Amino acid sequence: MNWRERITSDPQILRGKPCIKGTRIPAALILGYLACGRGADAILQEFPGLTQEDVAACLDYARDLAEFTTVAT
Repeated sequence: MNWRERITSDPQILRGKPCIKGTRIPAALILGYLACGRGADAILQEFPGLTQEDVAACLDYARDLAEFTTVAT
């Protein structure tokens, strides 16, 4: 799964927040639902335009962010 195929950032949409491609649904919203214990099925019921792959892309996106390292100077 390459999250870049499903999550995009456009300065004209929600001030550039990463969103599910073709929607105005921020990846952070989906991640917040997952963090609160909502399952993918419940999320898909609330957002019928999303797919299981969209939810998985959000998790993959979060994994990439968690692996990001900075170098202290």
